[in-house]
This record gives sequence, structure tokens and C-alpha cells, in this order.
Amino acid sequence: MRTPAGSECKFFYGDYFRGRHHEECRLLKASIPPQTWAPSLCATCPVPRILQANSCEYMRLTGRVVRPLISAFQRRVQVMAYCEKSNQVVNQPEVGCGQCHPLPPIFEVRE
Repeated sequence: MRTPAGSECKFFYGDYFRGRHHEECRLLKASIPPQTWAPSLCATCPVPRILQANSCEYMRLTGRVVRPLISAFQRRVQVMAYCEKSNQVVNQPEVGCGQCHPLPPIFEVRE
């Protein structure tokens, strides 16, 4: 579904049926403890970019709202990724763990 920032995200939910106006981020709602969501968080959220770059079925995302030291008044979403197939934390969610989807042999460098 399209977020208030204009990007597609599978975790964003909006119910506008018959005059309703209910919006939520299901990624933040599923975190422990549940995080409070605001539409302004969608503008700087990395999740739509991660989902567009990597659609691995084994990667699980968790998110939380943090306040960076640089700007203590602005809240941002911090995302952690975990691969269920390789059982490891994914450092670069846009790229993946490197074991689920190996590069084809044509892209390997031969010496």
C-alpha cells in the first residue's frame, strides 16, 4: 500500500472505507514492545527501499523508533534484518545475507 510519503510498503496499512481514516505501520506494531507510529516517520523510513531492493522470502525485518544523537527532536525508524535460512543477522538488508541468492557464475571474477 502507498505510504503518506508516497512509496510502496507492505507493512503500511490504511483503512479509508466509508469515511474512515485509520493508518498504521504493522512493522512497528509487531515489535516488542509495540512502537508508536506517526505519518512523518514514513518520509525517512528505509523499509520501502529495502523491500524494493531485496525481496528474499527468508529475510525478516524488525523495526523500532529511535532518536539519533544528531537531531534529538526528530524520530526515525531503525530496521534490523535476520535471515531464517542462514540463521544470521543481515548487515546490509538491501543486499541480503549472500547465501540465499548467490550470484550467477557469469558475474564471478576469474583470475
